[in-house]
Amino acid sequence: LSDIDKKAYEEPSSSTETPQKTFKVKKWDAVALWAWDIVMDNCSICRNQNLELCIECQACESLDTRQECPVAWGTCNHAFHFHCISRWLKSRALCPLDNKEWGYEKIGK
Repeated sequence: LSDIDKKAYEEPSSSTETPQKTFKVKKWDAVALWAWDIVMDNCSICRNQNLELCIECQACESLDTRQECPVAWGTCNHAFHFHCISRWLKSRALCPLDNKEWGYEKIGK
């Protein structure tokens, strides 16, 4: 430390000198952030959010047949609606986002 820095950290030499405070904290607000534990929250194939129905399920929903729309994660950690990626894999066996070979890591909500 230089001489100037040392003087800033030294204690007062006599009892009459008091250290000066540089600032005082009057109020402190904590802030926290959270996120879902998935990399993508939109299906890149149909552009709907992964937690909503895909376009295929939305069309079937109007027919009063309520079905689940699971999310499929690949080994590359990209997520899509299961129906969307199944339809995609009929023509190509690659991930739509990074063109790596597709393999299922997990299927579910």
